[in-house]
Amino acid sequence: MQKNFLATAVMMVALLVAGMGVASAATQAAPEGFVLVKGGAFKNIKSNYYGKGVTVADFYIGKFDVTQKEWTQVMGNNPSKFKGDDLPVEMVSWYDAVEYCNRRSQKEGLRPYYNIDKSTKDPNNKPDPRFGDLDTVKWTVTINAGANGYRLPTEAEWEYAAGGGQKSRSYSYSGSDNVDEVAWYWRNSGDKVLSGAWSWPLIQQNHDQAKRVGTKKPNELGLYDMSGNVRQWCWDWHGELATNVADPKGSPSGFRRVWKGGGWLGADFVCMTAYRGDLAANGTGPDQGFRVCRG
Repeated sequence: MQKNFLATAVMMVALLVAGMGVASAATQAAPEGFVLVKGGAFKNIKSNYYGKGVTVADFYIGKFDVTQKEWTQVMGNNPSKFKGDDLPVEMVSWYDAVEYCNRRSQKEGLRPYYNIDKSTKDPNNKPDPRFGDLDTVKWTVTINAGANGYRLPTEAEWEYAAGGGQKSRSYSYSGSDNVDEVAWYWRNSGDKVLSGAWSWPLIQQNHDQAKRVGTKKPNELGLYDMSGNVRQWCWDWHGELATNVADPKGSPSGFRRVWKGGGWLGADFVCMTAYRGDLAANGTGPDQGFRVCRG
């Protein structure tokens, strides 16, 4: 009897341990709509970080830009100029993006990644040397260490993922050296393909606009629209790029936040993964959106 009891007990423990192993493995799966980006050094030779001693850790990044449907479900409104559930949300500031991250985290029972203090002006948010204080918001936003909620990618993470991560083939654009294969930009985002010099009246007449996410070719990691469609906010202040460091988070202060990837309104070279754009954190535009990360 005692031997049978012991055998049963051992079997129950073994099953429990096996069950825990299955649960643990399940937690390693990418959340729905996300891609696991395996970290390491930059392999894309066209990256700003290539050969600079910079590495990133593993992280999850959205397969697509945040859509208007996703935004509306969390925020209860839709600021976009071009309406459509499957279109990327646009006309959103950097502050809008970090607030979305926290609200979505709370809605899904995750610990918010950001501490957002709307009553204290951020002393690290400096006046523009040429134009003065363009940013009239200046919330103080800090990182909640150890949080598992949604967040913006750092510039390094964005460029690493857009450049193909460890699977990189060193493309100039995210997933190709042919911009038209992977990006919606000013020439191809309207009624017909435009030629000649960039022209706002021509763009308007051609009815250029943001497009449904995921309709162009993905990059090596299965990420869509990292080049073109809408520009994507990153966490970092625009400044000097770090070297010989793991997981850089940009300059400690600045007057503009980084955006990457280019958009339907911009030129082809802006869609290159190495291109560095910047805008005051309260800035918006019909080609300004974002995607989110976790972990």
